[in-house]
Amino acid sequence: MKQQEDEKRTAARGTLYLCATPIGNLEDMTYRAVRMLGEVELIAAEDTRHTRQLLTHFDIHTKLTSYHEHNKFTKGPELIEWLLQGHDLICVSDAGLPGICDPGSHLAMLAIEAGIRVSPLPGCNAGLSALICSGLDTTRFTFVGFLPKTAKKQKEVLEEVKGHRETLIFYEAPHHLRATLRQLAEVLGGGRRAAFGRELTKRYEEFRRGTLQELCSYYEEQEPRGEYVLIVEGFSGEQAPEEETVKDPVVLCHALMESGLSKKDAMREAAKRLGIARRDVYNALLQADS
Repeated sequence: MKQQEDEKRTAARGTLYLCATPIGNLEDMTYRAVRMLGEVELIAAEDTRHTRQLLTHFDIHTKLTSYHEHNKFTKGPELIEWLLQGHDLICVSDAGLPGICDPGSHLAMLAIEAGIRVSPLPGCNAGLSALICSGLDTTRFTFVGFLPKTAKKQKEVLEEVKGHRETLIFYEAPHHLRATLRQLAEVLGGGRRAAFGRELTKRYEEFRRGTLQELCSYYEEQEPRGEYVLIVEGFSGEQAPEEETVKDPVVLCHALMESGLSKKDAMREAAKRLGIARRDVYNALLQADS
């Protein structure tokens, strides 16, 4: 009897749909997602202006409401109440699957706690799209996402995953890419193979592959553009992670400065680790900055 009553209550509630949106190319929307976005009464969007452009492209006129990281604790309960009244709701992020590095995961947890059905409208995901094109192992992987903002916290996370044998997936914005690359090379080891994808599914989509040290050197000279997915091979087990070293003086010096050393102390430490003169490190930095 109790089970029947629970089923009746659940049936009277709406469904929370987590809907994937394009990571670049608008044609990546599925037929089902377009249909459902037009049928529901309300869409919760991370950025309503951004989502309105998507809806306009497909001639969809469903009402939008804002749901993002800064209002999730107040707006989330309101959306749960809407669902409990029997209305369906679609949650979308700016790109890709909601719930991956955005507050959609919080709304899903609230819905599950309230006994509301949560269902996916699957589609694009930047991390997996880059992974399958990386040329690295796809059988096992760990999604790390965005690293913390401070160098100290970044190192803590990287220290946790540097011994993982599975492929690692990171997200990064262009203005943080160089600093993140230095941290990856310093903690994980510059010899690790990696593949960086940017502007995925867009006109200027690009993949760049090489070791972390090679990619560090490349982006010291080239300005990063667009949002990046960083795919890094896992620990091979052939040597202890701490035995791997960064051999590029510029990369190593910048990594040391990111960890809190002054430029002078970083040059001294880099010279010591690489077994070269401090003047050679200084000249390498000058050349990189010119």
